[in-house]
Formats: sequence, C-alpha cells, structure tokens
Amino acid sequence: MFPAFRLPRISPGRGLLLAAALLLAACDVPAGRGPSVKAGEPVQVALLVPGGGGGDAIVSRNLENAARLAIADLNGVQIDLRVYATGGSASGASEAASRAADEGAKVILGPLYSEAANAAGVAVAGRGINVLSFSNNASIAGGNVFVLGNTFGNTAERLVRYAASQGKGNIYVVSANTAAEQIGRGAIERAIANSRASLAGSGTFEMSQQGLVAAIPQISGQIQQSGASAVFFTSDNAGAIPFLAQLLPENGVSPATTQFIGLARLDIPPEALSQPGLQGAWLALPDPSLSQSFQSRYASAYGSAPHPLAGLAYDGIAAIGALAGKGSSDALSRASLTQGSGFVGVSGIFRLRADGTNQRGLAVGKIQNNQVTVIDPAPKSFGGFGS
Repeated sequence: MFPAFRLPRISPGRGLLLAAALLLAACDVPAGRGPSVKAGEPVQVALLVPGGGGGDAIVSRNLENAARLAIADLNGVQIDLRVYATGGSASGASEAASRAADEGAKVILGPLYSEAANAAGVAVAGRGINVLSFSNNASIAGGNVFVLGNTFGNTAERLVRYAASQGKGNIYVVSANTAAEQIGRGAIERAIANSRASLAGSGTFEMSQQGLVAAIPQISGQIQQSGASAVFFTSDNAGAIPFLAQLLPENGVSPATTQFIGLARLDIPPEALSQPGLQGAWLALPDPSLSQSFQSRYASAYGSAPHPLAGLAYDGIAAIGALAGKGSSDALSRASLTQGSGFVGVSGIFRLRADGTNQRGLAVGKIQNNQVTVIDPAPKSFGGFGS
C-alpha cells in the first residue's frame, strides 16, 4: 500500500535546464562594474517578472509586493522601482533588460526563470549592469549575473557539515535519474568531498513507480552493506520521497538507525509531516523567526500569505538599499555586491559570492511528532561560517 501521494511524471524543470540556443552564459561576459550611483538621488531599480496569467501572474504580483514592502522599510534610501514583464521567456527578458537599461536602470532585480536570467545578463553586460536574478540555478551564475535563490549546493553544504559534526558523516546518496535530481546529487557529493564527511555510495532509480520499486532492493542492500550512517535524498514530496520513506524501512533501512536527510523541504506540503518514514529526518530551512515575521507583515499589508519566492524580491531590495545607503558611487558594483559581511534578509543572513552564487545562513530542522523542530539554529553572521 503506497502513501497518499502520487509519483508524478517528471519533465526537465523550466528553471533548471538551459536551451542549446542559450549556452552563451552570462559568466562568459564581463562582470558588471555597476553604473554610478549619486548620493541622495533615487536609485532606479528594474524589477523583471514573468507577468502573464495563471501561476506566473501570481508570483509576479507577490514579487512586486515584497519589493515594495522592502522599499518602505528602507531608512533614508529612495528606490525608483520600475516593473517590466518578460513573458517568462529568454527573448522577453532580453528585451525587457535592454529597455530598462535604456530608461536608466542602475541594477536589475529578477527575472525568475534561469533561461530568462541568463538572457537578461547577456543583454546588459556591455553596459556594466548587474542582474540579481530570482533563479537558484548555479549554472547561470557568474559575470554580471547573481542568483538569489537558495541553491542545491548551499543546502547540501549546510546539511553535510552538520551530519559530520553529529557523527552521521558516512553518507549514501539516493537520487532519481532526472536532470534536476542529478544536479542535486552532484551538489551533495561536492559538499561531502569538501568536508569531513565521506561518501558511502550512491544509488539511482528511474522516475516512475515501477522503476523505483524495482531499484529499492538493490539500493537498500547497498546502504546496509556500506555501513552508511546517513541517507541523503534529492527527491521531494511531489516526487519520490513518500515512496522512499515507506519502501526503504520495509527493506531494512530504518530511520531509527540510519539518519534520513532531505535536500528538498521535506515539510512541504504540511501533510507530508505525518509520514512515519520521515519522523526523525533532517532538512535545512530559513531562519524560522525571520520567515514568520515576514509572512505576518506581508499578510497584514496585502491580505494573503506571500508566495514562497516573494522573499527573494525583498532580499534583493534590502541588499541594494544597504549598499546605496553607504553613499558610494560604486555601491552597485560587483565588488560591493560581494562584500564578505553579507546582508540580512527576510529568511536570514545571505551573501553573494564572487562566482555569482550565494550563501545563505540556514537552520537545520528535524521532523518529529509530525512537526519541524529546529535542532541547529541559523547563524546570525558570517564570521567563520562557511568561509
């Protein structure tokens, strides 16, 4: 009897894979020096959102709302926010970025999808304008493009370090044979290689119920033979986690003796917390107190809960405002954006790395009694953290 979750057909994620025509990545073009910013004058920021209808319209509205909420919170810094719709496409993003630059934008916030972010970066690289995209796809980062979304690498590093510190550092990785999950697997293996942890082995399954059921006996056997102290999953609850959480224990891999760890948010959707096989599992999550505060403030201002991605727009404005507030003409240069001390956003501390990726201060949570308990708090500063 399988859990009350359906294993969907998985196709390559819209925000994860780059089309062949877009392989001119922004990392191949010059890093954005950043247009000069004049102290006391409004900073013109271009917000690129998908626009359109359906889900894109909802996330676009939420991103703009969060950006305006952040602007209202800035102390002494004026932001001239101008919103441009990209249509969710690379060509639309390129056109929107170019138009924003023509109209005086000093920095671009967004767009959402990785192909669009890559195209926007290429379009304005020659003008020295930096792009703070909402993507979490590290493959497009570099040059004048930064990703604000939490990356697989960031989550993997946090959880691997914690596992090693708790004596659970002999890690076996389980992943589906999809593009997204193989990227996740690579992130986990790199995090293991750069830590005190060790790779006990890895197992892959075809992303179908039949493929998973066929692979479980071999994967379970390998986990037990390897002596792994932890199993790290790349799947989420919309994919294979409900089956893995049931089938592995039925095949001799008990979460009571082998630590289960999720690269994805195992607490989403909330009803997933009641799965017996996930009791005791670890996951990484944003600073709960700051996240809850943002959700309450957003709901009070706009009458509904924010989209999960809305906080990225707030973070982007917070970073721009913090830098512009210093009064330096090069406030939005690459060197300024990548300052080591980082910024404080609605999900906790974060900083932009020189390679265009980001580092976020995440908490480690444990699922127990059908709820998440923080077992290792999110750091409050980057002093000695992940450096």
